[in-house]
Amino acid sequence: MCGGRGTRLDTHVEKPLFRVGDEPMVDRVFGALSESAVDTAYAVTSPATPETRAHLDAPCIETPGDGYVADLDAALADERVSTPVLTVAADLPLLDGPILDRVLDAHTGGSLSVLVPAARKRELGVSDDTTFWREGREVAPTGVNVVGETGDDAWLTEDVRVAVNVNTLADARVAEELL
Repeated sequence: MCGGRGTRLDTHVEKPLFRVGDEPMVDRVFGALSESAVDTAYAVTSPATPETRAHLDAPCIETPGDGYVADLDAALADERVSTPVLTVAADLPLLDGPILDRVLDAHTGGSLSVLVPAARKRELGVSDDTTFWREGREVAPTGVNVVGETGDDAWLTEDVRVAVNVNTLADARVAEELL
């Protein structure tokens, strides 16, 4: 998923092309996907990310750019995509193949959300704008999910590789330190 506007990042570069460790975040994510058991990866772009689309050497699915959920729905409607499907946000520069394989191993059917404790994000010093309570614990979505036909399972982890989303320049500094 690399079609967001990235307004909180406060940069002139499209968010997926923002460099962490001297490499665009989207390239880091595609590198992680290529190291994993994932067979085929599609870049889900929007009108907000034309430079990202031009940059990528991967098949793209163009969405309207109406927000994450609407764009995800549009991508899932593409005839090339069938569920279950692993979805990954382009703002996760610490991802690698082994953590994605752990997510795939944790998936037992239906849909799976990968969550981190909100306290872990705060401990790392990264933004936690979206949190909610699940089973008595404040958690944050990571941007990694398996979308299936049914179900709403969750996998909770404190793993830094999925805990650090780069939404702000301060998040980018933390990611740089952890590389």
